[in-house]
Amino acid sequence: MADQTKTDGLTPSQLTFFLENGYLIIPRALPPSTVSRLLSTTHTLLSDFDLSSHPLTRFRTGGDTGHDHVGDDYFLSSGDKIRFFFEEDAFDSSGNLIKPKDKAINKIGHYLHGLNPAFASLLATSPKDEKGWIEDLKARPAAVAKDLGFKDPRCLQSMVICKQPEIGGAVPPHQDSTFLYTDPPSAVGFWYALEDATLENGCLSFLPGSHLWAPIEKRLVRKNGEKEGTEMVDNEGPRFPPGEQYGEDKKPDAIKGKEEEEKAYVPGEVKAGDLVLIHGNILHRSERNLSQKGRIIYTFHVIEGGEGREYDKRNWLQPPKEGFTRLYA
Repeated sequence: MADQTKTDGLTPSQLTFFLENGYLIIPRALPPSTVSRLLSTTHTLLSDFDLSSHPLTRFRTGGDTGHDHVGDDYFLSSGDKIRFFFEEDAFDSSGNLIKPKDKAINKIGHYLHGLNPAFASLLATSPKDEKGWIEDLKARPAAVAKDLGFKDPRCLQSMVICKQPEIGGAVPPHQDSTFLYTDPPSAVGFWYALEDATLENGCLSFLPGSHLWAPIEKRLVRKNGEKEGTEMVDNEGPRFPPGEQYGEDKKPDAIKGKEEEEKAYVPGEVKAGDLVLIHGNILHRSERNLSQKGRIIYTFHVIEGGEGREYDKRNWLQPPKEGFTRLYA
């Protein structure tokens, strides 16, 4: 019988759930000591960044179409840096901040896993990293990636997302491979709750099974391949990962229409320390946070870097000079 108690990767039942549904919640993946350290590190980053030299770049999702997605140079050149992006509603009509800076940031990205030791430690392949931190992870990313079939998994971006009290913006239904495209698609998100995420403060919601039938129809790319902003373009490459299980004909008759799709979303409420795995094709979203309680999370994405997968030079996120971070030593 397969070992159902393994802690380094996924159990057979967890793998089956992910493959069928396109997402998976792993309770208590991070021990409390790690959650505390990552949360403390986040608060230090939020309090210490220099506001005087900041361009006040606001993170915009672009709404349902993505055409108004954030795309200035501060954003486009953040792939090998740690930068801070504001909530749109943190400003008044005159462009003045109406919240303290640590309560105004939407997200921090996109190279925490490469530049910050506390966040980099989650990618360690053994329980003890070079700083002596003991990471008693229930699902170690390298082992999870191996169970998912990755040959050469690469971490290409990482973010802290704050979902601030009262002003945390909604994120419309989207697919991560739209923004982190490989040919063919391969992205998987690792989403760690550092605080409880609930319906009240804007937890994720998923359309189960949509990864099997929802194609990657659009891609977010750099305009003209340069630092001129971003735009959504039609995806002319593969729209699904390889496999006979994928295809637009796999969409169930019960959710053929938009109204049925809307009703089929399920919330993914989680506790601090829980991990959510997110398939690059699955439709997911989150609502605004109008409550008095924020929800800070840390997330990174993994793509296949092995032979037969192309990472397009038009993608908004380009690799640092040393390349994307390998999960396998």
